Amino acid sequence: MSNKLLSMSLQELWQLFPIRLVPHDPRWSEYFRQERKILRGLLRDPDEIEIHHIGSTAVSGIWAKPIVDILIECSDIAAAKRRLIDAGYLLMSESESRCSLNKGYTEAGFAERVFHVHLRNFGDTDEIFFRDFLRANADIAEQYEALKLELCKRYEFDRDAYTAAKSEFVLKFTRIAKENSK
Repeated sequence: MSNKLLSMSLQELWQLFPIRLVPHDPRWSEYFRQERKILRGLLRDPDEIEIHHIGSTAVSGIWAKPIVDILIECSDIAAAKRRLIDAGYLLMSESESRCSLNKGYTEAGFAERVFHVHLRNFGDTDEIFFRDFLRANADIAEQYEALKLELCKRYEFDRDAYTAAKSEFVLKFTRIAKENSK
């Protein structure tokens, strides 16, 4: 991401990068596989990481933002973050135990391929439970799709509000998925 994008306000960024949902694209799985190969090369020690395709692009048949979400479980989030930033990924947010980066944001809007990379400690994988639950329950996946389609109209230029409005649904079915896995 260029210096111009880094100096933009959140509202300006949301205008440039609105919430857009599109029908499922089977190329997303291939984009994930290709990016996973790049990430493995950048992070160097494949025994110290696990890389997962998460989010709606990992669930066949439902509409999604054309952004491939990737969850990386790793033993050293700080080192992984440094390597990804050095390779051109942009730090979006971080806390003590989590870090999110992206790739594919340009001054003209989204690139053809856009990725959100979530660095987590091993076992911090609620998104995998949610993904697997949607994959196994087409009716719930359809409900999630309908919710997202409604919300993207209301929050087209407010990513935080869009995400917050989905939270209750996501948390409910993640909890159910985790309970069912025991």
